[in-house]
Amino acid sequence: MEAEPDYLLPGPRAEPGETSILDDWRRAEASSAARLARMAGRLGALDDRLRRGPEGWRHRLALIEAVELSWFVGDRVGPDRLALWISMRLSGVQDDINALARVGWAVRRLAGGAGPEADLAAFLDRRDPESLADDCEPFADRSGGWLELMTSAIDLHPITRACMGFHLWRLAGLGQQGDQLEAAVTAGRIAATESKGSVFVPIAMGGAGGLRAGGTPAERLVRWLGGMEEACLTAMRHLDDIEAWSSRAEAMMRPLSGKTPPALRRALTEWPLVTAPMAETLTSASRAAVQRNLAWMEARGLIREVTGQGRFRMWRAVA
Repeated sequence: MEAEPDYLLPGPRAEPGETSILDDWRRAEASSAARLARMAGRLGALDDRLRRGPEGWRHRLALIEAVELSWFVGDRVGPDRLALWISMRLSGVQDDINALARVGWAVRRLAGGAGPEADLAAFLDRRDPESLADDCEPFADRSGGWLELMTSAIDLHPITRACMGFHLWRLAGLGQQGDQLEAAVTAGRIAATESKGSVFVPIAMGGAGGLRAGGTPAERLVRWLGGMEEACLTAMRHLDDIEAWSSRAEAMMRPLSGKTPPALRRALTEWPLVTAPMAETLTSASRAAVQRNLAWMEARGLIREVTGQGRFRMWRAVA
């Protein structure tokens, strides 16, 4: 037979099979066993810390992680705008409502609820429209292939499975606008499958390097573990700061009477930034009581106003 001319373009290549994909990720996990063990130790420490801590810590970390992910996918939602949107559904004229809704979804999924592998369509709030064309593949079929592959990889560590699921998201046809946000949130929940205190494992809190695509599964897993370890360390430092602030604030506010001081302290523990209307809603206190207590805390260095404006002011805890 005559040899194929070398000036022709190569023909189409077959997609890698499921067995080949899983074998690549199994080899990647084996080559990073030491890094994976160290990361599992970091996660265990964070999980124990959250299990012993107040519920507000989980919400606070979910807000911080969602903000970091929004910058990674290009939505660039700030913590102040996100806090107002989630607590009071307030948005500015210049705000992208769709971006706020996407990042608000990320906060809800990172803070709790059923995981993605139980019902991916419900987790993503995604349904096929009734007018779906006959030649389009339904979402249930696309998500079913991805879930089947994830189930086949049950022998892998949840952190490795999360990395694999994130990088196979688009290959499974699950991509759409904001798909990287969905993929990262889903992966964060899968990585915390065996955790008791952590609802998700942070990945973007220490930088988005772990989410970068490209390279072999082994290279991607190394970046994933490095980014996740840095994010867990950042989360632990943040919890150390807010725990120290809570103890100091409780001691200083003990002479104050009424329900507003402890409720306001809990709100500042749960939310990175708080406005007076937000605090009024979260504490069910009057505007006058909230303003009076915020002024008292600011005068004693417990909180700091961050906008520098006379209106629409926001405060944060001074760790």
